Parts: sequence; structure tokens; C-alpha cells
Amino acid sequence: MAQTTQPNLVRPVAAPQHYAPPSTRELRAQAVHRLQIGLAGLAGMLLLVGLANIIMTRAQLANGPQTESAAATKDSSASDPLADIGVAPAAVSSGTEAAKKSGR
Repeated sequence: MAQTTQPNLVRPVAAPQHYAPPSTRELRAQAVHRLQIGLAGLAGMLLLVGLANIIMTRAQLANGPQTESAAATKDSSASDPLADIGVAPAAVSSGTEAAKKSGR
């Protein structure tokens, strides 16, 4: 089997390389870039929350009259969902219990 050697893509380092700190101009450019990204994120979140608020307001306006009538119907006929489907016996409310006692 023939062995092939891969060529060195990276030159070996002969001497230690020293860290060159970024210049003042580079530091300022990084700070401005971070500020731009942060402000863009805040603006995006503000738009997202505003859009959600508009959608919720429109949904409440569209369902307003129906919700009030449904709440009134729900309060007047206090029913037990388990009794409706026949899983549990129906609970006797205090109004019908008083009517049964007075009818005896």
C-alpha cells in the first residue's frame, strides 16, 4: 500500500506570536456594531409586542358581544360537565333542593 503524505497547509510557527491588542478605532467599531445589533433587537421586540397587542384587541372587539352573552348563559345554567356526559350523578343545586322540600 502506498502512503501519501498530505502537504502542510499551515506553516509551522518558528517564533512565538505576540498578541496585538485592537486599536482604538477597532474597539469603537465593535462597540457601535454591538449597539446597532442591540437596538435592532429591541425595536424588533417592540414591533412584535405591538403587533400581538393589536391582534388581541381586534379579537376582543370581534368577540365582545358573544362573550358577554355566553357568560350570562353559563352563569344561569350551572351544569356539571361530568353529569352531562353521564359519568357522574348530577349534583342537586340548592334552588331545586329547596323546591323539592317545599313540594313534599
